[in-house]
Amino acid sequence: MKRIGVVGNPKYRNVSEALDRLLKIAPKHEFELFLAPELRVGRKAEVGELPKLPEEIDLLVTLGGDGALLGGARWAGPAGTPVLGVNLGRLGFLTASGLEELEESLARIAGGDFVLDTRMGLEARLEHRRDEAEPFYALNDAVLHRGGLVRVVHLKVWVDEDEVGLYRGDGVIVATPTGSTAYSLSAGGPIVDPRLDAIVVTPICPHTLAVRPLVLRASAQITLEVVSSPEDLILTIDGQVGSQLKPGDRVVVCKAPEPVRLVRLPGQSFFSLLRRKLKWGDVSEGMKDDH
Repeated sequence: MKRIGVVGNPKYRNVSEALDRLLKIAPKHEFELFLAPELRVGRKAEVGELPKLPEEIDLLVTLGGDGALLGGARWAGPAGTPVLGVNLGRLGFLTASGLEELEESLARIAGGDFVLDTRMGLEARLEHRRDEAEPFYALNDAVLHRGGLVRVVHLKVWVDEDEVGLYRGDGVIVATPTGSTAYSLSAGGPIVDPRLDAIVVTPICPHTLAVRPLVLRASAQITLEVVSSPEDLILTIDGQVGSQLKPGDRVVVCKAPEPVRLVRLPGQSFFSLLRRKLKWGDVSEGMKDDH
């Protein structure tokens, strides 16, 4: 991996420090850096500009938090370009390196001491539209939800050709195993091992106890039809991009043809991440209170 693209959120206060470190580290490993336009401000003479096609780089480094990684993964994922997330924020659940470990992480990557963690993606396309828009690509989830009005959304749900039923509530989340620890988890969905290929359908604040989260095979096709809704019903992809919907519109979600390849370093595991980031299984505080 020699040609390295860099994207990130320039609003993070330590992005400049991270870029300085990257520029210092790159020559040691014969890396060639290509920065996104918003990161090249004041540095145009030092580095190249990020290519328009992800196939033209060997690795994409994202600077920021999970949001930066999700945006980078949607761009690089369909091309099979690996993504290394560098956490400059608070949680960084999907990222593999922090700012302090950046030099060590890149040295290990240069030496081939890394693994590619293959994560399933989703493809979401709109039907009942005159324009043939490109399908959306998601690493975490595709979400149909209402905006600011406090009104119930009515969505009819199918799995392949089988009608599941009418969902009444605030919306529906269709998530990957990676996205199962994001919005879906907050809405009461299950945690799914990201090594599995599966699709999770989680209702948002359903108006009946009979509607619960579903875990489906990855080859399933999920169709969501808008029966009735407030005017500001929205399809959101990874919480970042999307489109407004109206009654009669359909959203079809299925497994994406190409997975996202996240760079991981040996010793990093999903369950250690749950323990460290989400305090999974941490009952120590409760045990202290019992004594």
